[in-house]
Amino acid sequence: MTTPREISDVDELRTLAHPLRQRILRHLGQHGPATASILGKALGESSGATSYHLRMLARHGFIEEVPERAHGRERWWRSPAKDLRFPRQAQDPEIRALVDQLNQLKLAADQELFASFLANRAELGEWADVLPYSRGSLRLTLPELHEFFDEYMALLKRYQRPEAETPADARLIAARFFAFPVPDRGDQP
Repeated sequence: MTTPREISDVDELRTLAHPLRQRILRHLGQHGPATASILGKALGESSGATSYHLRMLARHGFIEEVPERAHGRERWWRSPAKDLRFPRQAQDPEIRALVDQLNQLKLAADQELFASFLANRAELGEWADVLPYSRGSLRLTLPELHEFFDEYMALLKRYQRPEAETPADARLIAARFFAFPVPDRGDQP
């Protein structure tokens, strides 16, 4: 099980909040290990650009090399399982801005991924109509919200497994947790 890692260092947040680096992390997470050249082709970028951003991600431990796949100067990279957490309170303005930027990038990517799911449903066979969805509101204190999130993360980790241990009939499933306080306005449901 992966130990949670709180990211509160501005340099680490800047590294994560870069759009191409987020695309690289998503690609590695969805498709497995890759080289800078493979990523460049897949993402429409030069291998020089992807190589630079891979090194930046590796510097902070967000990705790692796969030495057993290396051949000569060719370097393979993977995104290991990780549980990244961000400051829960008392963020200074720069950290808040970086976390907001990162959240915007991730939300946009999730919307794109969901649109792709909807557009390609016909190709998914028995998985086409699998869409568990929950939407609700809770009245929680701040400590209760933290506890709720920790319990969600524990449940998520319980079902995560390495690709090598995944049954042949399993699919990669996108699961998202999104919670925020509703502004105090009279028109909210």
